[in-house]
Amino acid sequence: MEVNQIRNSQLKENLATKEQYEALFLEMNPGYFERDYVKAIPEDEPASEMMLDLDDFDEDIYSKSFGDEVTFGYYDGDIDKLRENVARVVPHWTQFFGEQSRVYCAFVNGELASFCQIQDFGEHMVGDTKWKIGGPGCVGTLPEYRDRGLGLSMVKNVTKILRDEHYDHCYIHYTYETAWYGKLGYKTFVSWSGKGFV
Repeated sequence: MEVNQIRNSQLKENLATKEQYEALFLEMNPGYFERDYVKAIPEDEPASEMMLDLDDFDEDIYSKSFGDEVTFGYYDGDIDKLRENVARVVPHWTQFFGEQSRVYCAFVNGELASFCQIQDFGEHMVGDTKWKIGGPGCVGTLPEYRDRGLGLSMVKNVTKILRDEHYDHCYIHYTYETAWYGKLGYKTFVSWSGKGFV
């Protein structure tokens, strides 16, 4: 199935039209297609934007059990140490982690294993409805802790936090991991390459 067919079939299940989602994306990311790193995205490797209506979030959709060595919570340690760990996953993400960042993590025996930001994307009008949008950003797991379900469990927890904080929608920006986020109910609402929407 082509990207447009997949996206259009997914949009039918959502509360907005394709045009409204594209307008929302441009409002949330002004000047996005003018950025050099965005222009470099090949047409045959489009990235996706994903959304989850938090009224539809089913926290039982994904469940993973861990021993007592695994805990989840907000990061309150040294910011430089956090950035060192972030750099081990995606080096250029370190610029997005500052003293004011709201960072949620998975820990194994007290050591950082997975991390993400909890982001507030503000309120946006979609049709006649105001959407309060938040989401996990810069989601990463250190190599030695991958393939255990830590990262997805962390994202699930962040999704619950945002729902409990009365956000309407949870947003995943610039991802190729659509099947992974889809396990929690996230759906692609926009795909794009360096040439624009696809």
